[in-house]
Amino acid sequence: MKKYLIVLLIISSCTKENSYKLPIYGRKVISEKIINGEKIIDTLDHTISNFSFINQDGKTVNNLTFNNSIYIADFFFTSCPAICPLMKSEMMRVYRKYINEKKIKLLSHTINPEFDTVERLKKFAKKFDVDSNKWHFVTGDIDEIYEIGFKSYMVTAAKDSLSPGGFLHSGTFLLVDNNKNIRGVYDGTNKLEVNKLLKDIDILLNENSD
Repeated sequence: MKKYLIVLLIISSCTKENSYKLPIYGRKVISEKIINGEKIIDTLDHTISNFSFINQDGKTVNNLTFNNSIYIADFFFTSCPAICPLMKSEMMRVYRKYINEKKIKLLSHTINPEFDTVERLKKFAKKFDVDSNKWHFVTGDIDEIYEIGFKSYMVTAAKDSLSPGGFLHSGTFLLVDNNKNIRGVYDGTNKLEVNKLLKDIDILLNENSD
C-alpha cells in the first residue's frame, strides 16, 4: 500500500509541475464588441505593439520576425560603461543554452540609435560571435524605441546627463511568448534572476508544446 501511495504522490507532483503556467504581465485592456445587436465585453491581455527596426545586418526586424517564437528582450547601448557589459554576459548564457532551439530568439534594442548605427551594431555583435538570425541587435527611430520600451515592455529608457554614459535605462530582461504577451520580468544583471529566466523559458517551451 505504501508503494502505491509513493507512486501516486510522484505522479501528482509531476502533473502539478507540468501544468504550471507562467503569469501574463501588464495592464489588461477592456474590449467592447457588438455581436448580433448585443454588446460583448472582453478582457484582453497586454501585448507588445507592432514594431519595425533594423538589425546588425541591415535587415528589417518586426513583430512578424518573432511569429511562433519565444523571445527575450532588453535595452542597452554599445558605449554603456555601467550595467550593459554584465547584461550582455548574462544574455550570452541564454544564447548558449538555446543556441539549437529554433523557437528561442533574442532582441536587444539600442537606446542610443544616433550613435549605434547598423555598422556599429554589427561590430558590437561580432565580439560575441552570435548568429544574427537568432540574436537581433536593433536600431531605429529614437522616439519609437523609447515608446515601445515604456508602453509595451514597461521599462525605462531615456537620455540623462547624470547617468553613466548619458542614458538612463533598465537592466531588465523580458520573456515574451508567441502571443506577444510578457510572461516574465528579470534583473539582467543578477545571475540568480537569469537562472530563473532559464527555468521559465523551459516552462514556456513546455507550455507551447502542449
